[in-house]
Amino acid sequence: MVFVKTVLTSCRTAFWICLIGAMVFGAQQGAAGISGTGPSNISAIWANEGGDKVTKDELRASTGGRAVLNSTWDGHHINVFGAKNEIIGFNLVLEAASHRAEGVSVRFERLVGPDKATIQSVPVGKDGVFDWTRRPIELFFIRYLPIQGLSRLAYETYDERHIPERLRRPRTSDGQYVGAWTDRPDHDKEYPDIAVPLEVAGAFSIPEKQNQSVWIDIYIPKSTPKGLYSGVIVVSERGGSDQEISIALNVRDFTLPDVPTSKTMIATGYDEVARRYAGEEYPQPGSPQDSLTRTVLDRQMLVAHRHKLALIGENGGVSAWKRDEPRPDWIPRLDGTLFSAAHGYAGPGANVGNGVFSIGTYGEWRGWWGGAFEQAVWSHTDGWESWFIVHFPKVEHFLYLADESHDYAQTEMWASWIKENPGVGRSLKSFATAGLPKAQKFMPSLDITASSIAVADRDLWQSAADRVAADHRHQFFLYNGGRPGSGSFATDDDGVALRELPWGQYKKGIERWFYWEATYYKDFQGGRGETHLFRDAQTFGGPVAFNANYGRIGWNSTNGDGVLFYPGTDLVYPEESYGLAGPIVSLRMKYWRRGIQDIDYVALAHAVDPGATDAIVSRMVPKVLWENGVNDPNDPTWALCPISWSTDPDDWERAREELADIIERPRNGQKTAPPVSLR
Repeated sequence: MVFVKTVLTSCRTAFWICLIGAMVFGAQQGAAGISGTGPSNISAIWANEGGDKVTKDELRASTGGRAVLNSTWDGHHINVFGAKNEIIGFNLVLEAASHRAEGVSVRFERLVGPDKATIQSVPVGKDGVFDWTRRPIELFFIRYLPIQGLSRLAYETYDERHIPERLRRPRTSDGQYVGAWTDRPDHDKEYPDIAVPLEVAGAFSIPEKQNQSVWIDIYIPKSTPKGLYSGVIVVSERGGSDQEISIALNVRDFTLPDVPTSKTMIATGYDEVARRYAGEEYPQPGSPQDSLTRTVLDRQMLVAHRHKLALIGENGGVSAWKRDEPRPDWIPRLDGTLFSAAHGYAGPGANVGNGVFSIGTYGEWRGWWGGAFEQAVWSHTDGWESWFIVHFPKVEHFLYLADESHDYAQTEMWASWIKENPGVGRSLKSFATAGLPKAQKFMPSLDITASSIAVADRDLWQSAADRVAADHRHQFFLYNGGRPGSGSFATDDDGVALRELPWGQYKKGIERWFYWEATYYKDFQGGRGETHLFRDAQTFGGPVAFNANYGRIGWNSTNGDGVLFYPGTDLVYPEESYGLAGPIVSLRMKYWRRGIQDIDYVALAHAVDPGATDAIVSRMVPKVLWENGVNDPNDPTWALCPISWSTDPDDWERAREELADIIERPRNGQKTAPPVSLR
């Protein structure tokens, strides 16, 4: 249920009286809250913070079918708030109820605040979208993907409550779920996910009886004075009048850290990128195709950094990497020089290095070292650890021994070889993906265990987590995500799913969240080959067939799995290629960043009032990960329960505002004015 704010505070009302007067905003406000001087085929314009996904066919404002008022949109204006060094995002929805709208463009470049302080972007062309030095405001044209089947890896179907609400079957008065795929409200609907820079997409059309979303990001620089900033978004249409939408941003009086409290790592691969952008998986070193691939990989790093996410890779290329150090590409990523104005970077984490490096991701080290035997492990771990001690002693690094291997004895042997190394290599940490209790039982020499959890035995896993917390030698990561334990990465999951993820990570003290892949463009595991990424939502799973209950599914069918970046150039499906030498971001990355920034609020608030902050965390994520428990400890693979967190984005925005209020409390007896609230 969308939260509807019906009463404006006196402060907010007074602000808008002044703003409207200053803007000479004389035209009468319509039901959609827009101002124009003539006819338009755009029937309504409104906004939300994006966590409530608007499918392509919805005409909420034009038809009144669903409420549009929310914490971002009061029916007339867009209202957002944020800290310094934070990126605020929201979704602008343009509806064309009766006629096709042609030649539509959206302009928004400037916000003006106290003493004429500004947050302002300069116009750029297609080649300028990876330069943020003068572009704190970014606009994105949103593309959609049809959801034709459920995501089996993101949630199981034995309990309909595990499935996102808009894809559940109808429920009878006695609590039973009935019906088929076509009875699920959002069956076959088009979900938003692909965020194409507006400079690349250009002017666009909105078909009759459809809407079009435009996502807007605003970076608030550290030097921005606190206070209220106002601006106007202009929507133009060929043959129609310009429409103006007013926006207010309240900049709060604190700054988010450059290094996020909620730490992450996401794998990406040279070969997947090279195939889509350069036309071959392993171009010759130094060739134009190789140079292009490495440019794209750097730009993926830049975009991930803007989203407070950290990438890892296989350190690969056309030839096996024999040296016990990262490839040269990685040096500016690790020392932070890549994330500088010289490379077009501005935003969170400017001049701050990536912070994590994986050696031999997914076990690639065995090929580099000519096999896995003790003397080779000793020699190469000595080399790698010596290099990091000299160059980047504070960068978290580890040897990725194995991925989801059930040969625990082998993984334990490799980890024990490192521990028994008589040289400096014994300090190099070992890493593998496995269930934490089994890792502790069968692989005690393993330093870092990364586990994937949807449901788990509460007592068993809490005991295992407590042992890690009490032992500084070991670390515990989680990876991927699945309901009801956490939000998932599925395109069809709720918009707040990835916002929830860092909250659960914080609550349970998980040191780092690992996502298995960002550029899984060829589904070799499912045998389906190359994915048509701009048309097919299913990126993982076997060949599909129609199932009356679940839609078009196959083995482990999942929408969006392994794809967080869409290719800016696509030589496999050239009809969809934008010819952009860098990635197109997914909205799921923006949802994840929102949760990561929330936890930066949590950390700052906890330093002021631990009790109040912990209460907010417990309210927002009552039961996460193994806290749900299981119904049968002898078969700890299932649990009958709903997710515990709210799917209403306004609940999350209220929590963020509560945290901001805690952070801004007077300290040491100082008297300060109460924070201005737009809610």
